[in-house]
Amino acid sequence: MEKATATVRVTATHSKCIKFLWGLILLLAQSNSVASNAIVKSLPGFPGELPFLLETGYIGVGELDEEVQLFYYFIESEGQPATDPLVLWLTGGPGCSALSGLMYEVGPLGFDYKRSCEIQTPVLVLNDYSWTKVANIIFLDASVGTGFSYAKTSGGYNTSDEKSTADTYMFLRKWLLVHPKFQKNPVYIAGDSYSGIAVPVIVKKISDGNKAGNLPQINLKGYVLGNPYTDNQYDLNARVNFAYRVGLLSDDLYEETKFDCHGEFAFPNKSDAGCIEHLEMVNQCLKDINPPMVLEPLCSSLNTKPNKLNSGSSHPGVNVSDSLLSEVNPIGRWCRDYNYIFINIWANDKVVQEALHVRIGTIKEWDRCNRSLSYVEDIRSSLDYHRNLTSEDLRAIVYSGDHDMVIPYVGTEEWIRSLNLKVPSDGEWRPWFVDGQVAGYTEMYREKKYSLTFATVKGGGHTAPEYKPKECFDMISRWFAYYFL
Repeated sequence: MEKATATVRVTATHSKCIKFLWGLILLLAQSNSVASNAIVKSLPGFPGELPFLLETGYIGVGELDEEVQLFYYFIESEGQPATDPLVLWLTGGPGCSALSGLMYEVGPLGFDYKRSCEIQTPVLVLNDYSWTKVANIIFLDASVGTGFSYAKTSGGYNTSDEKSTADTYMFLRKWLLVHPKFQKNPVYIAGDSYSGIAVPVIVKKISDGNKAGNLPQINLKGYVLGNPYTDNQYDLNARVNFAYRVGLLSDDLYEETKFDCHGEFAFPNKSDAGCIEHLEMVNQCLKDINPPMVLEPLCSSLNTKPNKLNSGSSHPGVNVSDSLLSEVNPIGRWCRDYNYIFINIWANDKVVQEALHVRIGTIKEWDRCNRSLSYVEDIRSSLDYHRNLTSEDLRAIVYSGDHDMVIPYVGTEEWIRSLNLKVPSDGEWRPWFVDGQVAGYTEMYREKKYSLTFATVKGGGHTAPEYKPKECFDMISRWFAYYFL
């Protein structure tokens, strides 16, 4: 009887081994057949060779013959690439290109705005506060239809939160198979704005996949979120509270609105005349305020496409005209929106696309944020995903620019506290500093092996690294190194 039992165990183990090997062979075959990449040594607008390693490429995902082709920019760490974290970066959206995050937030390149205007051609400069100084970063154009990512069939463009996160998880697995030397690096999933929905879902998929034995095993350590859209109730309701905190509403108007609306500002009872009347007064007070950064001018005259979040949906991206550089600043005052003109001109240049090894003819026009996606927002809140992740051995950092009214920090702080995590004595609310100057405030939460750091960035907007690059670089450098802020 014991011999028979042993035989059964050996057979079962043999079966699992065969399944394991066939799964690995199949994934390797798929990766080799759909992946293409190339090293980019120089780019139009930048003098000489790039002083860092830039690789661009496509990896095919999807159930039907890898019909979705996801485009990425990989920048190797300028520090210790063999041991530094590997970060997968997603810019907000849905539909905002990772190139925007690379050029305007955490990547090693940006635009010299003054020089670009002078010579009527986009000029690139190095970013002294690039996160690639301490991490390897994959900037991914996700979901399909974003940036240079495309589908082979018209049906392939139909996507959603659920499908896009599954595609991104498959992308990362295949990317690691093509780049085996990074399989041991600590992995973090990062993003901002609408990526607050996607990132926790992807982290959960990776964690579940590791437990299920999916290959390759991903050395997941945590996630990073900036100004993240998480939950309508918390994020949208916080706008009135935030406006009051920063002095955009009077004491009387705020207290009367709060009383009549019972603290419910995002989804009020429309039959309550007093509440609706006071909310209309609030809207009048805020209508000329710039939501991404309340201290900067509102440039609605340049917005040629609808802004979904500001019209009541979930995306805070800003769209501007693809006008010529000579048309910048037509009304005589500076607006941050003008900065986004440069990336549209640069990324639509065929010479630039050839340098990036973009497959010519796969997209009609590059948009910083594509508003025409066939996209279903089928995950209305990522809060439960955060809650489920608190039982994992993971680290998280959530940071917010404290002048952002799109996703106010007060709402982010509120949903974090709803997780009911413990605050250790050394993690209580306190200021954090850069060069002796207060850079924001931070609080740390714990639950067994899980930890979450919340940080505000003083003077930051939506999103924080674009407004406060040095402070955000210091913040992430310390956090990756396991230091308190």
